[in-house]
Amino acid sequence: MPPADLVLTLHDVHKDYHGLRPLRLQHLELHQGESVALIGFDRVGAEVLSNLIMGGTLPDTGDIHAFGTLTRSITNVDDWLEAMHRFGILSERIVLLESLSVEQNLALPFSLEIEPVPDDIRPRVRALAEEVGLATGLLSQPAGRLDAEALQRTRLAKALALDPRILLAEHPNASLSADAAKRFARDLSSVAKQRRLTTVVMTADVSFAREAVDRVLTVRAATGQLMPTAGWRDWFTRR
Repeated sequence: MPPADLVLTLHDVHKDYHGLRPLRLQHLELHQGESVALIGFDRVGAEVLSNLIMGGTLPDTGDIHAFGTLTRSITNVDDWLEAMHRFGILSERIVLLESLSVEQNLALPFSLEIEPVPDDIRPRVRALAEEVGLATGLLSQPAGRLDAEALQRTRLAKALALDPRILLAEHPNASLSADAAKRFARDLSSVAKQRRLTTVVMTADVSFAREAVDRVLTVRAATGQLMPTAGWRDWFTRR
């Protein structure tokens, strides 16, 4: 029987998504509260990996267990939707409605009644904004007017809204300046630790990864083997 805090296992995963190479990943285990960055997945590959982990798509071969359940064993839509609540997605493909205020966007996970935002939901939205370092003054601004850093912090807040246990971050620093990326990485790490989130960050930026997570691994595309990134601490060492 696996340890109670083992939340994610990928073993001999292979998925052909018509990219330059199929997605391959030999073995990865994550316990509750662990954080890892995976170097070597482009944006499309990162999206495919996220979908595999969440069970939205299935591997051609290999097994993925999330919270002790084999993803290919989930055949009921209601069961899959229930399982999805355990995941938070930090990705540019998660839509923010540009004409709505930041507050309204962050209220949507809780209610479709956002004109105006209900009084019982407003404190939850403000708490999320504070948690991710989003200035309260921005809550009234349309999402379409935010700069890249504020936009990414809004996405992070939305990803956290339903209290996920696993956070999947797809190239979260791609649109950020070097200074903004460093700030965001530190805040992402802090939020994950405070919530005891299991975090998987897919990025091409080793410097960002070192600030954001405990382990930095590089995937060998030809084999799917995960190797400690050069110059980083032994991947068995945890903070």
